[in-house]
Amino acid sequence: MKLYGYWRSSAAYRVRIALNLKQLEAEQISIHLVKNGGEQHSEMFAQLNPQNLVPALVDSDDEGEFSLTQSLAILEYLEEQYPQCSLLPQGAKNRAIVRAMAQAVACEIHPLDNLRVLQYLVKEMAVSEEDKMNWYHHWIHLGFAALETQLAVHSGQYSFGDSPSLADICLIPQVYNAYRFNVDLSAYPNIVRIWQSCNELAAFADAAPELQDDAS
Repeated sequence: MKLYGYWRSSAAYRVRIALNLKQLEAEQISIHLVKNGGEQHSEMFAQLNPQNLVPALVDSDDEGEFSLTQSLAILEYLEEQYPQCSLLPQGAKNRAIVRAMAQAVACEIHPLDNLRVLQYLVKEMAVSEEDKMNWYHHWIHLGFAALETQLAVHSGQYSFGDSPSLADICLIPQVYNAYRFNVDLSAYPNIVRIWQSCNELAAFADAAPELQDDAS
């Protein structure tokens, strides 16, 4: 198994956490999103992911190697193919709740604040650094306020009850980025508490961006 990612990519961070939780070994291959105009645009990587986005997970079956893209799809694949240490709770209702919390981050917050959107705001729309940060903070606060309400109902030690799940796997990289961009999280005590609980687990702590080989 191979994981093509980048140390600061939130989406790749999610997959690293899941691999750690499931105790799966994967060769980590760096695709630098900034150097050389962005290595994700190379012809080699485009064959793995025509969207020019990380991560891409390469696995194999009886038909040979294949590439999977989009972190949520990769996480669902890992859950189905390698069921040890389940990322989803029992019961259709509970699974839907966890998936909804995960998607609140991965589909609502992250796409508006990811690197290529921020680059477009600056390079194509001539947005100032201050306005770019206001944009970033706005979408974090909007998303986290809603998630905080859900966590007040469903969380235990983690986002849903007392076992780490898909919701935590998506939340923790987004909290990491919020801290990186100096977002005040004092209004979200449940999110901060879950951030702390998750990072007490080696599976989360070892996936942290600054601990990756390509961190620079």
